[in-house]
Amino acid sequence: MSALKDTLQADLKTAMKGRDTVTTATLRMALTAVRNEEVAGKSSRELADDDVLKVLARELKRRRESAEAYDDAHRPELADREREEAAVLERYLPAAMSDEDLTQVVARVIAEVGASGTADMGKVMKPAQAAVAGTADGKRLSTEVRRQLSA
Repeated sequence: MSALKDTLQADLKTAMKGRDTVTTATLRMALTAVRNEEVAGKSSRELADDDVLKVLARELKRRRESAEAYDDAHRPELADREREEAAVLERYLPAAMSDEDLTQVVARVIAEVGASGTADMGKVMKPAQAAVAGTADGKRLSTEVRRQLSA
């Protein structure tokens, strides 16, 4: 079993004992998503920490998008709940890459690939995604790649 999954389960028990409803609900949802990922496909498998991080990142993205949708629908109480759940999930993810570091990584990848314009964006994105490895979301990354390639 992955260490991160063990940590999630231990923190769930602690949250349940402390009657922390937001953390309890969020960790239950996260563990359910992990279990669903483990049994998806033709055969079940045990997820490694990297795979668990991907699941948590996907759930975090869903929470952020939901909060934005609730804000647009003028439902601040639901948006606040989504943001609280996102804050719980962020505890388990690596720290986000700073804008300066992201700019440097993208510039390095562009130089390595030899990209010259926005037509080369596809060539840059795959190695750039591997370089940032979960510390920057795809939207931030693609925005920075597009900005540097069009400059």
